[in-house]
Amino acid sequence: MTKASTLKTIKAPIEKELKEFDPYFRDAMRTKVRLLDVINRYIIKRKGKEIRPILVFLTAKLCGEINPSTYTAATLTQLLHTATLVHDDVVDEAYERRGFFSINALWKSKVAVLVGDFLLSKGLLIALDNDEFKQLKVVSESVKEMSEGELLQIEKSKKLDITEEVYFDIIYKKTASLIAACTQLGALSVNADAETQEKMKQFGAYLGIAFQIKDDLFDYDKQAAIGKPTGNDIKEKKLTLPLISVLRNCTPKEKRWALRSLRKHNKNKDKVQELIAFVKEKGGIEYTRDKMFEYKTKAEAILTTFPDSEIKNAMLALVHYTIDREK
Repeated sequence: MTKASTLKTIKAPIEKELKEFDPYFRDAMRTKVRLLDVINRYIIKRKGKEIRPILVFLTAKLCGEINPSTYTAATLTQLLHTATLVHDDVVDEAYERRGFFSINALWKSKVAVLVGDFLLSKGLLIALDNDEFKQLKVVSESVKEMSEGELLQIEKSKKLDITEEVYFDIIYKKTASLIAACTQLGALSVNADAETQEKMKQFGAYLGIAFQIKDDLFDYDKQAAIGKPTGNDIKEKKLTLPLISVLRNCTPKEKRWALRSLRKHNKNKDKVQELIAFVKEKGGIEYTRDKMFEYKTKAEAILTTFPDSEIKNAMLALVHYTIDREK
């Protein structure tokens, strides 16, 4: 099955809802400030696969009947996700996003920060305007986690002392917490019981961790067509699982060399490629893939507790897509 046909399978049970969601989301971003409106239209035209709203709608349909509260949840998560991408590009000084110029590349970082703030506040207001206080609590928790995760990674990148346990803490906070919020909100929007909400939150956490591990593997794969150069994490002195697992098992001499390369030669293309080759040779890629499949299996195990249906099959397809994707 091709990637396009897999996405089609995933979206099939919620095709109608996604079509209705599009104008709903556009309306949420509308503003009377011309500059902001121009930038928002630029963002909408270059939107990604909308995995987060898809997760909200699929989870809602798995646990009940989609209703106006579900559309609020989907809009809230997509606005939050978009805001974090805009802010991330400023933090990372990235001038490209999905093959297009980033907001800060076109309108500079000051405007980009303000646009991210607008999107974040707009999401919070939508929740309040619709009296979705429980949704607001879930999302606020996720925003807190994401900020903590980014700052924890920056702190550890300076010291280069990230253990596997800390790595998983960082990727849960940075990435998986929002995915978990999407699946929890989907269940919450259809008034699923507390146990089901918690179960779907856990599903999202496992899926999000697998998703981020896949992203970290891309950095060591020359064939990855992800719109960013190989070795980008190394250049930013980010210790991710492939290298963390190797550092734990290599000789003291090898560890000193690897950390020196990361600390002193992270901008040297040849040295970066040497470090990537070292990680591959020492089994870091295989170890990381095994961990990714471990979380994939945990996510699938939660879905097996639900009766067979088109929705369940679509969600299983999404789990597979997460680790099979090429970008």
